[in-house]
Amino acid sequence: MELYSDKINKLIEELSALPGIGAKSAARLAFYLINEPEEHVKRLTDTLLDAKQSIHYCKECYTLTDQELCPICASEKRDHSTIMVVETTRDLAAYERTGKFEGVYHVLHGAISPMLGIGPSDIKLKELMRRLEGDVNEVIIATNSSLEGETTAMYISKLIKPTGIKCSRIASGVPVGGDLENVDEVTLLRALEGRTEL
Repeated sequence: MELYSDKINKLIEELSALPGIGAKSAARLAFYLINEPEEHVKRLTDTLLDAKQSIHYCKECYTLTDQELCPICASEKRDHSTIMVVETTRDLAAYERTGKFEGVYHVLHGAISPMLGIGPSDIKLKELMRRLEGDVNEVIIATNSSLEGETTAMYISKLIKPTGIKCSRIASGVPVGGDLENVDEVTLLRALEGRTEL
């Protein structure tokens, strides 16, 4: 026996298809939306449709924006000769929250993963190489320290080496507050290799 009517079930089903939303959260959201005033729900749906229709890739770095250039690429205060390569727009946002990076970014929208059938042509590598034809002094590779992220970093570094542009990789290692006994061997090795003088 169905617990809810067809339209409620359909709403719960659509909401539970969102990442990180399970059946209980979807039901909670569905009932919240049903009980909200109609103008609030309309404002939400209009905002979703407007975002879907007007947000696209920045023509320079390929992050998501509703302008031709994102605010970072459009800024004259940023160092356009230093490019940090990240996998996703969320990674870009994480670095921006530090407030310490003054260069610009390049978003790959993925990482090389032969097991998943994702090759170099499936991410924004050609676009990165095109950017390197300009006035670029350094590329900082800030892909994740997963197998896919490491593979992508190695591939990019091999592409960049012949250009003579400085290519560096972000350091990774023991997290602040982490216990050494709980850290895996690869992370410990990266921490050792990336050590700095005190």
